[in-house]
Amino acid sequence: MLDRLNEAMAHVERHLDRRVDVAELARIALTSEYHLRRMFSALAGMPLSEYVRRRRLTVAAAEVVAGERTLLDIAVRHGYGSTEAFTRAFRAVHGVGPGEARRTGAVLRSQQRLSFRLVVEGSSEMRYRVVEKPETRLVGWRARVPLVHEGMNPAIVAFRRELDQAAAARLAALSDQEPAGLVDASDQLDESREEGTELDYWHGVVTDAEVPDGVASLTLPAGTWAVFETSGEFPAAVQHLWRDVFTQWFPANPYRSRTGPEISRTRISADGTHVDAELWIPVERTAA
Repeated sequence: MLDRLNEAMAHVERHLDRRVDVAELARIALTSEYHLRRMFSALAGMPLSEYVRRRRLTVAAAEVVAGERTLLDIAVRHGYGSTEAFTRAFRAVHGVGPGEARRTGAVLRSQQRLSFRLVVEGSSEMRYRVVEKPETRLVGWRARVPLVHEGMNPAIVAFRRELDQAAAARLAALSDQEPAGLVDASDQLDESREEGTELDYWHGVVTDAEVPDGVASLTLPAGTWAVFETSGEFPAAVQHLWRDVFTQWFPANPYRSRTGPEISRTRISADGTHVDAELWIPVERTAA
């Protein structure tokens, strides 16, 4: 998988002077566009589109400084329809406009070429199982919240604090399958997975029971789920497991993520410092 990602990155380099076709990159990487975008964002820490933009403007900056072409020629060469559009994009990356960079020798920013390689860190292992589930529903309460990668999410904390605990207990009684009991789910995530982008946060149960009044429901399509387990400090253990699934497990296993909510089942200690958790990720097998 990593070799195929590196081939896709080489394709990007060969096509920086034209529109980069994400569908073609996904074909090279032997995956779907959806999974490629999510995988790239998890591994690189930025959206694929942002990486391409930064690389394109890194190459363009060298041409600007060389002074052999007009700024309009350089703009058109790198896919911008006008010097104004090129100037805005150039300034967003480098902090100065191309005219100023050419005149003053300003400090510019370089986006290095990305390459992916396997790094062995310690002797830890990931515990997981693969589960096939028919179509079912997630029933509960929903809120639109920002994505937070590290530490507590204040929006989720505030949302959970406002929930009626008696109603939550009644809802928990409807749980009739795995993952058992009250769970949390993330749905409609931005493909970039950048800090601060919004997602639908759910708190409820997975059930085939009738939906009670006052709660919403989300269909969980039939399919395969990879289930991961972890124990450790809360919330770091859960957040690190989420990261490791996309940066370590997927590259090493013949699966890719499929569209659907990501569900976590957490059991937090009375003092709020320790957690035992399961993470349910919708997946599908990749072609052999």
